[in-house]
Order: sequence, then structure tokens, then C-alpha cells
Amino acid sequence: MGETLLFYVFSAAAIGTSALVIGQRNPMYSVLLLVASFGMMSGLYVLLDAPFIAVTQIVVYAGALMVLFLYVVMLLNRPGEDEGDWDAAHPLRKPGLARFGAGLALVLVVQLAWALVRTRGLQEPVSGAGGDGGSVRTIGRVLFQGYTFAFEATSILILVALVGGVYLANREEER
Repeated sequence: MGETLLFYVFSAAAIGTSALVIGQRNPMYSVLLLVASFGMMSGLYVLLDAPFIAVTQIVVYAGALMVLFLYVVMLLNRPGEDEGDWDAAHPLRKPGLARFGAGLALVLVVQLAWALVRTRGLQEPVSGAGGDGGSVRTIGRVLFQGYTFAFEATSILILVALVGGVYLANREEER
């Protein structure tokens, strides 16, 4: 009974903080609420008996990526959104772009439904090597032997995002 209650509390808090992330005008509040959302997700992982993923969620997402996001937000030095900054001719105000975004959201819903239908028949969790799929050694071996390219590509993507943030900050100063 206690775990069920904790599941509902963590789920409601994760949904609430995630909804507040997109509802904030101040980007600093959005980043801090995203950190709280990651913390709630980590709590859900603990309830699912996945402590390694819970700790990874905190260290990687709430730690490293959020520090990067905070750095970029502070570098851009944008305190908030002003409605006066956007006029009707702004490219993001076009109705075609809104339809494109709605289409992408529909594609995401279809993909999630397909993934749920496809994984419904799985009885055992899929592990990369052998029967002890939950040990840290097995997870590390699978990640660093089979997914080395994905790790390196992610690091390059984060580096490009950081360089893009510096470029945007310098472009704003020139105006």
C-alpha cells in the first residue's frame, strides 16, 4: 500500500513539475522545475527497483545536463519572455508552423502507441548480457562495448549545443 501511494505522489509531482516547466515565462524557473521533475522520475525508478537508473538519472540529467542548461540560460541573459518582443510578423507566429508542431505531436502519440502495443507481449526484461541484467558491471559492459558510438555522438551534440549558445549570446550583444 505504501509503495502504491508513493508511486501516485511521485507521478503526480513529475507530471505537475513537467507541466510547470512549459508554463513559466522565466527560463531559470523552467530549468529548476525540470531538475525537480528529474528528481521525481528518479524516485519512480527507485520504486521500480532500478537504483542504478535512478542514480544515473540524478547524476547525468539533474547534474550534468541541467548545469549545461543553466549555463546557457545565464549566458544568454534573458530574464523572461515579453509579449511586446514578438510582433505578428514573427516567423514563429505563422499558423503553418503550429500545424507542423501539431503533426509532430500526433506522430509522437502514434509512435508511443506502437511501442506500447509491441512491448505488451514481452514477459522478461531485455538485458544485454546473461541473466544478471541489473548488475552495474553488466550494464557498464553493455553500454561501453555496444553503445560507444552513441556516447561519443551525444558528447559531440552537447558540445555543439554549447557552442551554439555562445554564438547566440555574442550575436545578441552585437545588436
